[in-house]
Order: sequence, then C-alpha cells, then structure tokens
Amino acid sequence: MRPLVPMLLIVAFALFSSAQLEEKVQNLLDLTSRTSIVKFNMDKWKNLVRMQPRNYSMMVMFTALSQGVNCPICKPAYDEFMIVANSHRYTSTDGDRRKVFFGVVDYEEAPQIFQQMNLNTAPILYHFGPKLAAKKRPEQMDFQRQGFDADAIARFVSDQTEVHVRVIRPPNYTAPVVIGLFVSLLLGMLYMKRNSLDFLLNRTIWGVVCLAITFIFMSGQMWNHIRGPPFMITNPNTKEPSFIHGSTQFQLIAETYIVGVLYALVAVGFIFVNEAADQTNDKDKKDKNKKSTNPLALFSIPPNTLAIIGLVSICVFFSFLLSVFRSKYRGYPYSFLFA
Repeated sequence: MRPLVPMLLIVAFALFSSAQLEEKVQNLLDLTSRTSIVKFNMDKWKNLVRMQPRNYSMMVMFTALSQGVNCPICKPAYDEFMIVANSHRYTSTDGDRRKVFFGVVDYEEAPQIFQQMNLNTAPILYHFGPKLAAKKRPEQMDFQRQGFDADAIARFVSDQTEVHVRVIRPPNYTAPVVIGLFVSLLLGMLYMKRNSLDFLLNRTIWGVVCLAITFIFMSGQMWNHIRGPPFMITNPNTKEPSFIHGSTQFQLIAETYIVGVLYALVAVGFIFVNEAADQTNDKDKKDKNKKSTNPLALFSIPPNTLAIIGLVSICVFFSFLLSVFRSKYRGYPYSFLFA
C-alpha cells in the first residue's frame, strides 16, 4: 500500500494541474471573446502570465498611452499590435487561438507591473513562453532592428511560437475620398477653362507633374498611407527628436519628406547640367532666333556657372542621400562626401 500512496498523490496533482490549466485557458478565451487583447492588472498578470502551469504563449506589449506621458511612438506601435491581435482572432484556427494570446500592460493602469519587470521605457513587446519560469527574462522583440509594424510583429510571433498570423488591415476609405475630390476639382477646373486649354500642351508643366509623382513614390509616401507612421519620434531617455528611423523595416513621415526633397534636388542638379549643355550648343550654332521654352532661360545664367551649380548640387545632395541610406542600413560600406 505504501508505494501506492505517492502514485495517487502524483495522479491527483496532475489532475489538479490539468484542471487549473484548463481553467486558465478558458478564462483567456472568455476575455478574448469580446476583445482581441487582455488588459492586465496585477491579479491577472500573476495568474495568467507569471504563474505555472501554462501551455500557451502570451505576447504582452508594455506601453504608455496616456496623454501625460511623452511617448509619440506608443500609439502607432499599439495600433500595429492591435492589427496583429485582431488578425489572429479572426483568421487563426481554434487550435492556434488556444496557443497564443495577446495582452497589454499600460503604465497608467498597472505601474507595479512595470516595476516588477524593471522597465522604464515603452513600448516593449515580450514573449512569455509556456515553459518560462517566473524569474526568467522573456524574449523581447527588437523594435530598433525589426521595426514595429504589424508584419514584423507577426513574424516575431511566428518565430517564437510557430503560429503563423495572416495580417489583415482594416479598410481605409480616406484615400479614395481624397482622390475622388481631387478628380472632381480637376474636372471642374477643366470645364471652367474649356475655351483656353493651351496649357495642357505645355511640356514643362507635364514634366514637373511627372517628376513630382516620381518623387512622391520614391520617397515612400504610399508606405505612409498604408502603415500610418508618426511624423517623428522622441528618445524617451534623452528627449532628443529623431526624424529618420534607424530600422530598415520602418520609416517616419518626416523621413519621407527629407528623402523626397533630396531626390528632387539631385534631379534639379541634372537639369542644370543638361540646360548648360543646351545653352552651349545654341551659342556654338549662333541660333539667335531660337526661343527657349525652359524657365531657366529667364534668369540668364551663364552656361559655365549653371553647370558648376548643377554638379555641386548633384554631389552634395547625393552624398546626403547616401548618408540617410547608411543610417538605416548600418553595414553599408560606401559614402561620398559625408560619413
């Protein structure tokens, strides 16, 4: 009978742990049936995240969404995290939904959890695995290197848990409305000017329009419309503003403006060089009757001066472009005038 007692105790403990685990999973399923994430207080944190038994993974974002906290990056990171959580809720299978849960710890609502984790910055995304002990450090996502957009977060979830989340973004009707208003305004202007449409044959206007569209797409404005990044970010420790994001997976609105302007200035430099060559050819041919349609002809800049201005612009602003590229791709070995 004596050897039977430890076996009965082991079986009883296993049954108790199984029942406790099933209760935890059911509690999480109930919490995520109404919303895709669990907002943690101290009791939920201890019971659902830090306490064993646990056969599921918790993706927990530590953030500070209060207006009183200067964290401009917290809101866009939280929005991307919510996209992944909602995608997991609506697209994953029942088995995968029982394997991975998403949660949020807000500094205003649970500062004691931040103290327990020894955190003084936000946002931070941790993966608490099934076998993670209470005092062991969880796996952290590197936002600086990987970015914090929904696709990057989904890849982090897949790498850590082998649960693949198909990211589905909510529809954005702002762009179609703006395009519709712009087309209506354009058609209205054409109707009002229907008796004088000679400007439609002006090659300079069409050239400027084509270049503007090219610079907009090259700078990454479409990425901004899709992802909705902040204009700039501020270092939480030094309070220093950053206009260029250090990750290759993310960008800022100010960064796209900087890149677009640099591309435009490089293009202007090439236009100056080309116009200087055209003026030199016209002078050599002594074609005094030829009337130039280029706006640069109005300034009467000598061809040599125009060529020098163009070459300097190309060299300087292309060097700035390389510097921006090197700041995002740390291992890029080449530079021109500026490191």
